Amino acid sequence: MNFTDLIIVFLTIQLLHGLGTWKLYSKAGQKSWQAFIPIFNAIILMRIINRPWYWVPLLFLPVINLIMFPVVWVETARSFGKNSKLDTVLVVLTFGLYLYVINYSSDNSFVAERDLMPKSSSGDWVGSILFAIVAATFVHTYFFQPFVIPTSSLEKSLLVGDFLIVSKVHYGARIPMTTVAAPMVHDTLPLLNIKSYLPKFELPYMRIPGFESIERNDIVVFNWPVDTMMNMYYTDKYYYKPIDKKTNYVKRCVAVAGDTLEVIDGYVHINGQKNTLPDRAQLQFSYLVQPKSYQFNAKNMRDMYGITDPFGIINRQNTYKFMAISDDVIEDFKNNPNVEKLVRDTDQLGEASQGIFPNHSKYPWNNDYFGPLYIPKAGQSIALTLDNLPLYERVIRVYENKKLVVRDNTIFINGRKTDNYTFEKDYYWMMGDNRHNSQDARVWGFVPFDHVVGKPVFIWMSWDSNGSGFNKIRWDRLFTTVSGSGKPISYFIPFLALLLGWWGYRRWRHRKAQ
Repeated sequence: MNFTDLIIVFLTIQLLHGLGTWKLYSKAGQKSWQAFIPIFNAIILMRIINRPWYWVPLLFLPVINLIMFPVVWVETARSFGKNSKLDTVLVVLTFGLYLYVINYSSDNSFVAERDLMPKSSSGDWVGSILFAIVAATFVHTYFFQPFVIPTSSLEKSLLVGDFLIVSKVHYGARIPMTTVAAPMVHDTLPLLNIKSYLPKFELPYMRIPGFESIERNDIVVFNWPVDTMMNMYYTDKYYYKPIDKKTNYVKRCVAVAGDTLEVIDGYVHINGQKNTLPDRAQLQFSYLVQPKSYQFNAKNMRDMYGITDPFGIINRQNTYKFMAISDDVIEDFKNNPNVEKLVRDTDQLGEASQGIFPNHSKYPWNNDYFGPLYIPKAGQSIALTLDNLPLYERVIRVYENKKLVVRDNTIFINGRKTDNYTFEKDYYWMMGDNRHNSQDARVWGFVPFDHVVGKPVFIWMSWDSNGSGFNKIRWDRLFTTVSGSGKPISYFIPFLALLLGWWGYRRWRHRKAQ
């Protein structure tokens, strides 16, 4: 749905609203024409049903308005004496069209001073739950979203089982593209295992301005750009998913729009300089370890040196492969009396690896030797040739929606012969710190900015599935920040102290008021 389609749909809804309510506006002492004026009609309607002004913006926020519309329909019906359960069911099941019956009927009148309080405890309970959902959906959609770390690609910085709070305000909250969707769930309804959305009514990409840009080495949550997964176990290349319903990924942004990236011997270089990671980040690589004796206990070694990758150990010809040894412990590991020999399991320069972007014979790249590669920046142009076309073909075809064909060794974009291309969007290069066990941009390429969800800022819970009892909770990670320098500090105890103090203050105020 483009902006023209969006305007047509919007005006059609306004017309339907006016045709179905103009007499009701008149009966409530308002002007009939006010029912047809977009936005203004909602302000007047809030006066008619005696509800607060802040309901108006909620009616225009995607996803949230799906909850608010039925509420307003019911409230409108009750403002004209239609209070029965049957009236409520009819107005909801007809998607508000029951208001036409009320509008053109002569046996109803406006109830100016109707009681807004629920008539029963069940009604009060339903109302409280409903607006709790509205508030939670509003916060989840436009401010903060919970996220769980599912893989080890950012081990040491973020652990498997970390529960994050992701800020959407840092880079700007994205307006939901799927307008008809269940609140606070992603692409699948729990238990039912069906889509949580209808892909037919998509809005064009829009984003509320943020207060900072993505910087190099930021940890970013984004929608996986090549996602065609029908579920976590089955992929179909023809399966379409809207951008905001693609699987959420979290990686480190090692290169921003306009950078030139190269991976040399496993280390990222940006614009010719070796990338320096924050002090909390720790790179991990795979190592082949030859033990001195058969008493070598790989599991004990793994635990001793904090090798947390669950895919870790493979025994082959008396050599163990550890898939995630971090740089900060490698010297101690090498000097262990049980270790005879240790070498990094590195791909060779010029040796193409299967499944590495762009999957083309012109680019024999691998995890450890990759690039150089220019990261597209909006407004910047490149010479477009048959040699570099494999690098940017998906950008042009899919992310920027251009018709690209190659005919007689000549490139045509939207029917015009071309030898250069100007990018319309900013792109980013996302990688894991676990360099040999991370499905990242080296596999699927660029991430457009319209796929960015937000910035992880806070770890409120951390769960170790390998622990036991109370040790399943990583207590030192509770209420810690994601970014920052030095060892993370837990604010869990101060939080409990503030919570207890607030509870005590409320109790004191309550007793004083009695």
